[in-house]
Amino acid sequence: MKGRPLGERLGFAVAGLRAAWRREASFRTHLAFAGAAVTGLIVLHPVPIWWALIGMTIAIVLSLELLNAALEGVIDLLHPGHHPEVGVVKDMLAGAVLVAAIAALVVAVAMVVDTLELLR
Repeated sequence: MKGRPLGERLGFAVAGLRAAWRREASFRTHLAFAGAAVTGLIVLHPVPIWWALIGMTIAIVLSLELLNAALEGVIDLLHPGHHPEVGVVKDMLAGAVLVAAIAALVVAVAMVVDTLELLR
């Protein structure tokens, strides 16, 4: 895999995003919320720092969701049966996504409050 051309490596990344879209309802849900956040940015016209913060939180949540899905897939391949420790690991992965999603919500609320105060 090493040393492949940039276009080929980008193709692998796009294939991964497509697979996540097809297989992961949570990824599609997070993308819908990302779309709502971008719509909020367009409607509210906040100062540029909020665009950056919202963009970074979207990227963090989506990246963690991709990692969660990938790691859960590997775990399921390596240990297809039910095991309590596997469940704990999967719960921790989901918890990481939840923490990022809550942080994204806090950033969004802060942006709305700040932007509405600037409009007064």
